[in-house]
Amino acid sequence: MNRRSANANRRSSTDNRRPATASLHVEQFGSGPDLVMLHGWGLHAGVWEGVAAVLARDYRVTLLDLPGHGRSPAPAAFTLDAATTAVAAVAPPRAAWVGWSLGGMIAGQLAATQPARVSALALVASSARFSATPDWPHAMDPQVLTGFAQALATDYRTTLERFVSLQVDPRAEREALRVLRAQIFRYDPPPAAILNGGLDILRDADLRDTFRTVRCPTALVLGARDRLVPPAVGADMQRLVPQLQQQVIAAAGHAPFLSHPREFIALLNEFLTRHEH
Repeated sequence: MNRRSANANRRSSTDNRRPATASLHVEQFGSGPDLVMLHGWGLHAGVWEGVAAVLARDYRVTLLDLPGHGRSPAPAAFTLDAATTAVAAVAPPRAAWVGWSLGGMIAGQLAATQPARVSALALVASSARFSATPDWPHAMDPQVLTGFAQALATDYRTTLERFVSLQVDPRAEREALRVLRAQIFRYDPPPAAILNGGLDILRDADLRDTFRTVRCPTALVLGARDRLVPPAVGADMQRLVPQLQQQVIAAAGHAPFLSHPREFIALLNEFLTRHEH
């Protein structure tokens, strides 16, 4: 019996979706090997709903809202170390992890610091460093991130919408833009201090040394039209993580799982199936 058939036999017809009782808002559904999915800055786990419903045919999927995002309570401060500790506290003891954008930094740090927890790591439109430096050119202009932080203080809602608009090509990825716009204000937006903490990570965090210590199977899915994480960063990441498998979705922007869900799911399934333990 193959894994898909075995999982279908183990699942109930209702999918057994349940909320967790831990401090972060967590949902688990499906059956099979554990798979944890982390969202990006300013959003929440709802961005994964479409692809997670498909992945739950083969995996027990854990979706969670990062601290201060979505339905999770806000901590005193949002830092990379604190966010990594918080998600580790509510996640399965060992799982494959998928991290989009800022969520990829958190998943990567967990893979480096708690390797027994991470059987495989899939980064989606993510990088070891989001802001450009002379020795890391394939990244955002740090002034763009500084500008977002300044704009948050004067026009909170418009700043979030502007950041979302950078993530897709509105002419080619209309459905992805529609979903992101619907999701960003589905719940109360994160407090300004939480959003600024996330921007501080994106602007200042340098995880190149951290990623050099990652030993688990690692994939990186990029969009060829991504304006936040240029696809050229794939070669830079591969030098840090030699086992990294890079995939570029030709017509995708920063959210390939929304604009090209079938292609994204096929790539992720292929990677995870090859590296399940």
